Amino acid sequence: MAATLNIEAAELKNRIGRFQQAYSEIVGQVRRVIVGQEEVLDQVLIALFVGGNCLITGLPGTAKTLLVRTLANTLGLDFKRIQFTPDLMPSDMTGTDIIEEDPSTGRRTWTFIAGPIFANVLLADEINRTPPKTQSALLEAMQEHSCTVRGNHYKLPSPFFVLATQNPIELEGTYPLPEAQLDRFLFNVLLDYLPAEDELKVINLTTVTTVAKADPVTNAEEILGFQELVRMVPIGESVARYAIDIVRATRSSDPNALDFIKKYVNYGASVRGAQFLVLAAKARALMKQRYHVSYEDITAMTIPVLRHRILINFQAESERLSTDDILKRLLEARPAPRS
Repeated sequence: MAATLNIEAAELKNRIGRFQQAYSEIVGQVRRVIVGQEEVLDQVLIALFVGGNCLITGLPGTAKTLLVRTLANTLGLDFKRIQFTPDLMPSDMTGTDIIEEDPSTGRRTWTFIAGPIFANVLLADEINRTPPKTQSALLEAMQEHSCTVRGNHYKLPSPFFVLATQNPIELEGTYPLPEAQLDRFLFNVLLDYLPAEDELKVINLTTVTTVAKADPVTNAEEILGFQELVRMVPIGESVARYAIDIVRATRSSDPNALDFIKKYVNYGASVRGAQFLVLAAKARALMKQRYHVSYEDITAMTIPVLRHRILINFQAESERLSTDDILKRLLEARPAPRS
């Protein structure tokens, strides 16, 4: 019995070592192409290691598409990109059935032609520019990892991630994402302008004859193993309770809600928010070379996990308060217990 436990412990240690090695190699390869944005890269990698989807919000020219494409190449995954437009139909994304005729028998049969959604990493570019009918087809893929065409059910490749981008300006002709769809995203990652020194590095990297390229360092099977490993990271009951307390504190209907939450928030985060907060904290703990979740992991993941899950009211908007402002104030009012 003791020998078996030792073997299992040694195997687990090897898996953790490989996870941390792969994480370091992925970051190193991405750094050959992407300059700066360390926090953004970490959050996108956490989403991949958890098996969640990620919404990336940023201005044009902030390398959103390049980041996703580079990550897909580094992870050794099949990558597809869909440019979302107002005339995009669900079949343009999922694929469709066509009638094929056998030349020898003349018999006609339906044949399914898979769409670009059948990939490991799907880049949904400018996701808020397509109408609700198409959004609903993507919603099934995000939640069930499958799609339905003419009543037939098709499983998507595993692993499957939707990395969506949206532009916070030029909102004419866009369709705000439904709350149910926003809730399926693990993170809403904000891409901001780079510091001056990093912009200089970008110029030096992209205005020469050579083209920077990232090499694959892992594969789909190994990433599935990483996702399983993340879920095995232990979390103490007190830390889990703190995560739940933070999520419940975003709800103005909660009996223990703080006054400013009641004043500014219409709806808070759901149970899915608590699930994603704990999973993201587990992945972050492993990436920081720790073997259990700490209060620091919970507080670090609170804003990117919850910023798109709470609805603020008109009074908050009139006072120019963002969801980030309210979440920062919440973390100050409900600090983590001392470890």
